[in-house]
Amino acid sequence: MRRLLPLTATSALTLSACTPTQPIVQVPSVDVQQVRLTGLTLPGGLGGGPAVAHLTMDLAVTNPNPLPLRMANLGGQLVIDGAEVGQVQFPNVNLPARGTAQQVANVSIPVTLNTAASFLKVARGQLVTYRLDGGFSLNLGPLGEQAFGPFTLAQGQWKQPPIRPF
Repeated sequence: MRRLLPLTATSALTLSACTPTQPIVQVPSVDVQQVRLTGLTLPGGLGGGPAVAHLTMDLAVTNPNPLPLRMANLGGQLVIDGAEVGQVQFPNVNLPARGTAQQVANVSIPVTLNTAASFLKVARGQLVTYRLDGGFSLNLGPLGEQAFGPFTLAQGQWKQPPIRPF
């Protein structure tokens, strides 16, 4: 029984020396290539629906890892000029090893009295700042699914040609 203890302690020290100091998976990065307000519907109309802002967001998602990954549950809170305007969710993304995947997402966000001014600025062609705060999960195969976030996924300035009749 006494021989086993020194052998176990030696094995533990040897294995701990082999433990990597870097994380097993590096976090992919999300870069918004372009964001566009493609439409702004007013309340009422056929069916009496709410006001809705329709956006198209072009993303470039880069995987720094040597293995392909599947990103799921990518989404978060869209903030325009410091005001939270709504939640956005993106389709799942298959990321190539040490590569970039392009993702286009069409998003519809309800417009409220609190968020109308922000969307009207965009519709009129005025410069605004935006930020996407959120997170995502990665399917790591045999290691399971790992969640990342919340953090700022992307931020920048947004200006586009005005949408008529705003």
